[in-house]
Amino acid sequence: MSISFVVRGDYIQLDQLLKAVGLVGSGGAAHAAVDAGDVEVDGRPEMRKRAKLRPGQRVRFGGEEIVLVTDEAAGQGA
Repeated sequence: MSISFVVRGDYIQLDQLLKAVGLVGSGGAAHAAVDAGDVEVDGRPEMRKRAKLRPGQRVRFGGEEIVLVTDEAAGQGA
């Protein structure tokens, strides 16, 4: 399943994204998931907890895929 997430501003940090979409309950849980190698960004394992993610990127974690979009793309049903 795919979740669309609207990025407000230039970017969102990976740990904040995982919390914002409800895939983890805390920043510590997000950091643990990244440390364990359980998070992929654009098909590759991401080891930076605070990686800056921008619209157009895709994150996979826990059987979910998060697609980052802009406000404009969200308004067009992207």
